Amino acid sequence: MIPTREHNERMAKMTFASVYPHYVTKVEKKARTKEELHEVITWLTGFDDNKIQTMIDEKVTFEEFFAQAKLHPNAELITGTICGYKIQEIDNPLTKQVRFLDKLVDELAKGKKMEKILRNA
Repeated sequence: MIPTREHNERMAKMTFASVYPHYVTKVEKKARTKEELHEVITWLTGFDDNKIQTMIDEKVTFEEFFAQAKLHPNAELITGTICGYKIQEIDNPLTKQVRFLDKLVDELAKGKKMEKILRNA
């Protein structure tokens, strides 16, 4: 399944603050921690805890969030399916970045080892 233009626009306008609590709930339900979630976000974006909190407080959109991020060079190693989309088939860069984050959170919640999640190849 390839995301539609409308889907891509919706992803761009969605705020990080609206999704972040769902990330926390998802990982904590599976006995992972908020600190581990932040480690994953930091690895992908380069943001430290203070910057993550600022992004939440300022209610930035995913478009603004990823515009400020310095994506990890190994982010392209994130593959697979998330929310019905094959990450490697997504051609919109922003939608792909959001799905990178979703996939990392999903892997954390599924109990994958941190070194595997962080693609330290």
